Amino acid sequence: MITAIREVRRAKGMTLDDVARACLPPTTAQTIGRLETGTRTVSVAWLNRIAAALGVVAADLVQLPERNDKPVAAVLESGGAVAPRRPATVVPPAPAPGLIAVMVAVGVGDYRAGDEIWCERLMPECFASALNRDVLVPLAAGRFLFGRLIGQEAGETSRLQILPLEHGARQQTVVSPPWIAQAVRLSRGL
Repeated sequence: MITAIREVRRAKGMTLDDVARACLPPTTAQTIGRLETGTRTVSVAWLNRIAAALGVVAADLVQLPERNDKPVAAVLESGGAVAPRRPATVVPPAPAPGLIAVMVAVGVGDYRAGDEIWCERLMPECFASALNRDVLVPLAAGRFLFGRLIGQEAGETSRLQILPLEHGARQQTVVSPPWIAQAVRLSRGL
């Protein structure tokens, strides 16, 4: 089991000896050190004792290997980058069911070459939720249209008005596509 005993202890400003004396019953700093480094197996009983000594819950001391959360180092505000007011984490982008990737080969609109645009597939009854958003629309013969959904006429046949991102491009109308995919995340290398 991977633990965060050392990280939590240091964050609390406690030494190995402080934690050892705060345990009930008290133990030695050497024992706490061995539990931190994994040279001694951490049982549930030890985890609970150490958590109580540190003033946290036992779950705060366990690092699950499948968690991909990353700590937020700074928040960009109008006055510049500042430290977060409270600890925060973010989850890096990961594939999810229903997501479609669009690779940008040549810069167009707000997108640069090398960008990855992640889009969520929507069925016809949800098209209206993508108004004024960038969407990928399937066309005949394996072609696609990517642009801003600027209008929808519902009825027997759904008519979507798409404004392509290219400068000076004209609005295009697509009739009853089986699905569209709304842009939800942009991944850009620096």
